[in-house]
Amino acid sequence: MKYLGIEPRRPRLAVFEFTGCEGCELQLANKEETVAAFLGCVDVVEFREISSAKDGDFDIALVDGAISRDDEVERLKEIRTRAKLLVAMGSCACFGGVNRLKNACDLEAANREVYGDHPKATGPTRALHEVVPVDLAIPGCPVNKAEIERVVQHLIYEVPFQFPVYPVCLECKQRFTVCLFEKGQLCLGPITRGGCDAPCPAGGLGCWGCRGKAADANLTEFLTIARERGFSRSEIAERLSFFGGFEDLS
Repeated sequence: MKYLGIEPRRPRLAVFEFTGCEGCELQLANKEETVAAFLGCVDVVEFREISSAKDGDFDIALVDGAISRDDEVERLKEIRTRAKLLVAMGSCACFGGVNRLKNACDLEAANREVYGDHPKATGPTRALHEVVPVDLAIPGCPVNKAEIERVVQHLIYEVPFQFPVYPVCLECKQRFTVCLFEKGQLCLGPITRGGCDAPCPAGGLGCWGCRGKAADANLTEFLTIARERGFSRSEIAERLSFFGGFEDLS
């Protein structure tokens, strides 16, 4: 695709998956109204969800999923050596995600109970940055496709981009969504980083914090309000620990 008669260089992009549901990768492929333009500005050299092709090194690696086995550690390190930029994509890659809940369990005992005499390789769940250096982290479960596209525009064309510093609550107000606390639900919207357009509260489900902690979140006041609304410490702790983005509080 030429612009002003110039053929721009398309960065080589690869997408990889580790422990997770691969839903963040589906986000890249499922937004039909922009997928052609998105794929037109990059040279996809490896992306198992959409192609069997594998074509050497790459400029940008989008990595989905958490690390939960020794072989994944080695594979991630190998990807890191080949990528100029490594981007953690989604809550599992950024925080460990739901998979991180298993770290509170006796993994050996659980392995024996589930698999008996044929145990599977497993270990504590880790986010990507706990294994290799990460250049950029894009949280969400799943990621917001529009945000991914803006990040790619930023990386390729140097279009200015900044992650939101406001909480999910602001986006609820913009959508005229009634506060879920007023409906008797626990919601992490006041302390969770915005940028998702608050689809969960709009659908009647309190925020579970998949995007991690908002900048300058008033955590003390949130905990006070949640307890005043009748939520137990265990309920609050369960919600905070679910995606791993509030591990220092849960």
